[in-house]
Amino acid sequence: MNTSIEVLFTPAEFAALAQRDLSETACIVFDVLRATSSMVTALAHGAQAVVPVATIPDALAWRGRDPDVLLAGERNGLRIRAVLTGGVEFDLGNSPREFGPERVRGRTIVMTTTNGTRALEACRPAAHVWVGAFLNLTAVVEALRRVQPRHLLVVCSGTIEQAAFEDALAAGALCEAVWELYREGEVADSVQLALEAWRRHANDLAAGLGSGRNGRRLLARPELRDDVSFCAMRDRYAFAPTLDANAIVRWLK
Repeated sequence: MNTSIEVLFTPAEFAALAQRDLSETACIVFDVLRATSSMVTALAHGAQAVVPVATIPDALAWRGRDPDVLLAGERNGLRIRAVLTGGVEFDLGNSPREFGPERVRGRTIVMTTTNGTRALEACRPAAHVWVGAFLNLTAVVEALRRVQPRHLLVVCSGTIEQAAFEDALAAGALCEAVWELYREGEVADSVQLALEAWRRHANDLAAGLGSGRNGRRLLARPELRDDVSFCAMRDRYAFAPTLDANAIVRWLK
């Protein structure tokens, strides 16, 4: 069986997935700082589901249909405020430290972020879509080993319209962990780039995450700087959330 593995670094690349046949492809979506880290944390703390949506109006429409959902998300890294929505304050931002069990247990969370939720939407036609972070990296690897998809796309959400260094590090860590499954197939040059970045920073992940633009921005804000060390924790959670047919992220226990 011919196999392939590829890393997509930028939003322009994942936007182009609409032109590709993903019927035999698995996608792993990383938005390490911070959307996918927050989704994994929310589900680990008992959230019923996370609904990723692309825009603020999409999130408000969900609230209109179901007043009990929690609204979460950010624009420019900060929680969405009433001034952007016409009067509705979002319940949560995009810091994984906000998604504690006392806030999220038993709740459905509708989330919109600058890039991560867009990346998940772009991957929706794929045969399998998993939500990845350093927080659950081994669980994602184990899921891939069980399914062994023919084609693997590692999708880095990026930031605005550019690549994000922390996502490239996660992509490299994943590619290294599943290398034996794909090394005999078609390996894109983007995989080698991700591997090289990861191997330079594997021994000090927090420093690596803090060296990119998003990491530096978070470290410069006292209320957000602890997000970097939180998102750098390896394997805090032992499950791999999936995007189901209704584009809802769930932990299938």
